[in-house]
Amino acid sequence: MRYLIIGAGAVGGTIGGRLAQSGHDVVLVARGAQYAALRDNGLCLRTPDGPRTHRLPVVDRPEALGTLRPDDVLVLTVKTQDSAAALAAWAGRPVEGGGTAAFRLPLVCAQNGVESERLALRTFRRVYGVCVWLPCEFVEPGVVSAAGTPLTGMLHIGRHPAGSDDTARAISADLERSHIEAPVVDDVMRWKYAKLLSNLANAVQALSGAPLDEEGRALCRRARAEGEAVLAAAGIVYTGEDEERTFRGDKITLKPFDGSPRGGGSSWQSLHRGTGTIEADYLNGEIALLGRLHGVPTPVNDVLQELADDAARHRRPAGAMPVADLVAAVDARAGTGG
Repeated sequence: MRYLIIGAGAVGGTIGGRLAQSGHDVVLVARGAQYAALRDNGLCLRTPDGPRTHRLPVVDRPEALGTLRPDDVLVLTVKTQDSAAALAAWAGRPVEGGGTAAFRLPLVCAQNGVESERLALRTFRRVYGVCVWLPCEFVEPGVVSAAGTPLTGMLHIGRHPAGSDDTARAISADLERSHIEAPVVDDVMRWKYAKLLSNLANAVQALSGAPLDEEGRALCRRARAEGEAVLAAAGIVYTGEDEERTFRGDKITLKPFDGSPRGGGSSWQSLHRGTGTIEADYLNGEIALLGRLHGVPTPVNDVLQELADDAARHRRPAGAMPVADLVAAVDARAGTGG
């Protein structure tokens, strides 16, 4: 199989680099400065076992790749706010032998949140969800670091909305030869909803900085409690924290191999890089949406979504808002019942 990594940033670069290192056929898809750096200098993946530069094919749009192959796997690793555009760009691409990507090829959503799978399933016949546990960072154009050891990450994979098949097992086998554990599960969305709950803390970290102090952690617990109440009202099941800890064990330990501490998560990185967008609409905003649908107030997640969006829109740096101010904003909203 050939893997087309659509969004070769931190997650995409790490997955693509590890697959390439183990001998798999990989094409990177990127834009702007990242595309130019990958084209000119290759992908530098820094891991605890040493940096490696991978000279891989790279394109900045589907048309540059031409007709797709029947053995292609589309791996979507853009942020969810960019999913609709990416799906529209790739769905109609012709495949050798006839038909289009949407009709013939598997589409793998290796992203936070639960919305991309829904979006993809409108056009793609075969959609796979991936619960991403992959500590990695975009360092600079062309350079990605992944500090996990002995495994680089863990990617649960399964069909969306449920089930598994030979394609999922084949992808899993390729990943597991690439320093990434990839359990095939019939209930991948149960794992993704659990990850959604943990990702509700991303906005707190992005706005107030990493690592969080006790006041920040307390606010994260409030956001999660809202999320749990909303999922219960919606009848959505998710993996429990004990099950996650038992399954993951000590398989992934973070090793800051360059001597510097890891920065923040994906939302923190969006503000840090000044991208102008952030995925809060699909993390805290998912809880807010479900809360409105099922009559559950979500003032904490409402405020976190609003403030994260505002910070991204105005390109404010990560960690610019003291956690006390963030808590005060949440309390003011909660106190008004808004």
